Amino acid sequence: MTPPLRLRALNDAPVHPDRDHVLYWMTAFRRVRDSFALDRAVDRARELDRPLFILEALRCDYRWASDRLHDFVLAGMRSNRDALAEHPVRYFAYVERARGEGKGLLKALASRACVVVGDDYPGFFLPRMLAKAAEVLDVRLEVVDSNGLLPLRAADRVFPTAYSFRRFLQNELPAHLGERPRRRQSWSGIRAPPAVPRVVRARWPEGVPDIGDLPIDHDVKPTGLEGGERAARDRIREFVRDRLDRYADARNHPDDDGSSGLSPYLHFGHASPHHLFAEIMAREDWDPSRLAEGGRGQRAGWWGMSEPAEAFLDELITWRELGYNMAWQRDDYHRYESLPDWAKQTLDAHRADERPKLYTLEQLERAETGDEVWNASQRQLLREGRIHNYMRMLWGKKILEWCKTPERALEIMIELNNKYGIDGRDPNSYSGIFWCLGRYDRAWGPERPIFGKVRYMTSESARRKLRLERYLQRYAP
Repeated sequence: MTPPLRLRALNDAPVHPDRDHVLYWMTAFRRVRDSFALDRAVDRARELDRPLFILEALRCDYRWASDRLHDFVLAGMRSNRDALAEHPVRYFAYVERARGEGKGLLKALASRACVVVGDDYPGFFLPRMLAKAAEVLDVRLEVVDSNGLLPLRAADRVFPTAYSFRRFLQNELPAHLGERPRRRQSWSGIRAPPAVPRVVRARWPEGVPDIGDLPIDHDVKPTGLEGGERAARDRIREFVRDRLDRYADARNHPDDDGSSGLSPYLHFGHASPHHLFAEIMAREDWDPSRLAEGGRGQRAGWWGMSEPAEAFLDELITWRELGYNMAWQRDDYHRYESLPDWAKQTLDAHRADERPKLYTLEQLERAETGDEVWNASQRQLLREGRIHNYMRMLWGKKILEWCKTPERALEIMIELNNKYGIDGRDPNSYSGIFWCLGRYDRAWGPERPIFGKVRYMTSESARRKLRLERYLQRYAP
């Protein structure tokens, strides 16, 4: 049964039990295991005694559409196709070949559906797309939250700091830890899959075309990182088995590259946070009886796990889901106006301060600054679609220092991160960007030019504190 807090209907249209199939519209949780949304669709098909039709589509007209992002998603579609080939379900992969070509596909399939189940995701263009679909469909559209361990609707407010959210989590999350999606989907009792209607096949041909033929940005090349649920599960297994032990120490040192590398898979829904948490539970031989009593917001000790496991869970659950909380609660989470008042006030007070250097978007994009450390982080983004966790913070702080206004700095951070980052456009990546301008932080002293009371970082201090030598060599020009 789908946990009630994770399920909501987006329209008042009826369920039509006499129609042909149940339609699952896969948009955010692009996987076939560990998904509350797919569980709901399977349960609906079994309950209504109808076949299950899964639509996974990829449009070409979203902002920042490129070879890099398409390559990653298309690998996931191939993985899903292979995983579902032997099961009683009709999986329909559709890739838009021209702008607007996919318009009407969902409505055509929904016109034969008893009910439509979708993914409840709070970021990028997906909420608007869901809202529009709810208006035009003549059938019930239900959406399911499979974003994190805590249901989005379990919190009724925005949290100003990680500490305040962590304290809330430690008191609220235990009640939800027993609610897990199916690790392996049960297909018993599902009718044989339906054929694709001829009118649909004719207008919206199925299949994965060559990327070079699509009207997307071909200058942003694939990184070589393979997308898809199968690759995500391999990466999870390798991280938990081989690298989690050194996570607490190594994650902050660029030379050690101790991060999990899982954020692209979490962003596109190829990885499930529930599956990742289950793997860590198994490694730690852990159960909820080891939780500390009460929740005071402490970073370590509450889970009753090893230090590296607790450090990673703080990133996976506290920091990641903090960003999802903001995106769920506020439509302007991606706008400058959403910064805390103290940050806006101090940045405004220093708006006229002289900048040591002003760089254009094009110079920054090409990593053409006088700062070797910053250039290395930008080149990593260009080449690999990611920036090391610590370097991402420094990357954003320096952009603030090199732009005429904080608003322009934010525009450039968003543009570069979303254009090149495989994990860009995600509530969690917006948290990282906005943290550079004061979100989830506090006022710091002494007050400085440009930054005011916003936390200050320098490349010189990074050189002193971090192991950087191999990183700088690797990302040299």
